[in-house]
Amino acid sequence: MSAASPERSRRRTIARHGRLRTPRPIAQLLTLVGVAVATVMVAGIGLTGYVTYDLASSYAADATDIGGEVPPSIAEIQGGANILVAGTDVCEPQYAQYFGDRCAEGLAEEGARSDVNLVVHISEEPRKITVISFPRDLMVPIPECTDANGNVTSAMSKQMLNSAFDTGGLACTVATIEQLTGMDIQYAASVNWGGVMAITDAVGGVTVCLASPIRDPYTGIDWPAGERTIQGLEALQFLRTRHGVGNGGDLGRISNQQQYMSRLARKMMSSEVLTNPATLLKLAKTTLSAIDPSTSLTNPVTLVQLAMAVKDVPFEDIVFVQYPVYDDPSDPNRVVPDEAAASILLTALANNSALQITGDAGVGVVAEGATPTDGATDGSTDGAVDGTDSGSVEAPADGATLEPTPSTAPDGSVLLPSQITGTTAAQSTCSNGQVN
Repeated sequence: MSAASPERSRRRTIARHGRLRTPRPIAQLLTLVGVAVATVMVAGIGLTGYVTYDLASSYAADATDIGGEVPPSIAEIQGGANILVAGTDVCEPQYAQYFGDRCAEGLAEEGARSDVNLVVHISEEPRKITVISFPRDLMVPIPECTDANGNVTSAMSKQMLNSAFDTGGLACTVATIEQLTGMDIQYAASVNWGGVMAITDAVGGVTVCLASPIRDPYTGIDWPAGERTIQGLEALQFLRTRHGVGNGGDLGRISNQQQYMSRLARKMMSSEVLTNPATLLKLAKTTLSAIDPSTSLTNPVTLVQLAMAVKDVPFEDIVFVQYPVYDDPSDPNRVVPDEAAASILLTALANNSALQITGDAGVGVVAEGATPTDGATDGSTDGAVDGTDSGSVEAPADGATLEPTPSTAPDGSVLLPSQITGTTAAQSTCSNGQVN
């Protein structure tokens, strides 16, 4: 790691006003914590440093220097970090009307599953951010876990990834993805769908792009093509729809969610949010009430250190990818890991290599301005009643080999195999609707 620059190591004077007012620093701290966690949760943490800097500058603008000992400034976190973010389907009374059968009597008490699972990888210097989305229907081994009541659960050889949360909570999901990828995940947080709605509302909505109409009777969407600013219920509908995008599978929904995260990142960087203290404070308070973090993510200093680490990461170095999978040969409504392709991705991350996506943006999106396809592709299942399907590629036949060969571009960046779909925060994509 390169040595700290003089600018980073310089000590800063503590901001003090002639008349000390307790609420001001408390509000400042809550804002920093809330914004940091909010940005981590939506995988746009490259913005947090800018928010932190802006708030700190405003707070210190009228400070009076009265001398005294000056403590060292908080530096960025050393090395890299991995943060798991789990989106759960917890049934909350205030949002029950939006979830239909999920919140029906008898089902609401069945436990929670993590239908969205992201790992936000912050590299060592030079800093880059990679957000890996893991399909909820991914069949993986689940290790021995300890549930909320202190009971140790037995290891399982092959279960859906989203069941790990129900088995042993956030810690079990972390352990499952660590076992799958070999990554060391130091931080984690879970958020429910109601929390996502509230955070979208706190920034005044997010404008998404539809390349073609989206119609999905399961989520109640019937939207025309074009740009649409979503918040409240519409944000929830957009993030949950799968029958309405791509080939109707869960992988199409991941592509939709990646478009949302990218556009939310840009919204948070806009002057509409970044320079509006009222909006930032509202976002902070909303986020603090919406998430359930790991204990390692509750330290305000750690949050600011994470923010400092990524404050200068450009949008083109914030990469969203989907963990590569095959259709499960034993069940077309499930997927299994594409270990060869995943190995190239994970090795590149371990080596802090820049990434280049050679595949498409994903099943459910197209580049902004591109002609949308008709949605259906080989491998689609039209959606099972239980809400599971894939949209992945078929596994290689016995004796065949589809193992990709690691390769690099002239600039030294790693060319990801084409089966790893994704985009960057600098690119604009539009949802590719499936007409049902």
